[in-house]
Amino acid sequence: MNIDQHNDVEAIRQLKARYFRLMDTRQWELLRDCFTSDVSAVYEGAPRASEDLPRDIKIKGRDALVDGIRTLMTGATSIHQGYMPEIELTSATTASAVWSMFDDVHLPTCHFKGWGHYHEDYVKEDGQWKLKKIHLTRLHTQEEWL
Repeated sequence: MNIDQHNDVEAIRQLKARYFRLMDTRQWELLRDCFTSDVSAVYEGAPRASEDLPRDIKIKGRDALVDGIRTLMTGATSIHQGYMPEIELTSATTASAVWSMFDDVHLPTCHFKGWGHYHEDYVKEDGQWKLKKIHLTRLHTQEEWL
């Protein structure tokens, strides 16, 4: 791995850390900058405000994704963790990764914990890495309804 590739891998790690921090600190406008305009996301076994809502969420587009996260997190506190990344640079401007993850989300109606993996694709736009595709798979979830 040359120095440019090393720097790209580190930039992707920083992007993922920023994604989690901005979500947990509710910095929605800054969170938008983590995604391409046409980002697509699938969250399996996602936290939900009601037992009647679907457990899987599919969203297309940066605005829809940020609005969906903002809506879900209204009145919530959360801790998102990603670790042990397997990052592969697939070209000078594309990459993919798998991250182990844990999240602890306290919604007004439910205390949620989840374990699984983020499967992601990235694109380098104007010198900045951005998330283009997110697919969160869950190995286990816990929901405690209040």
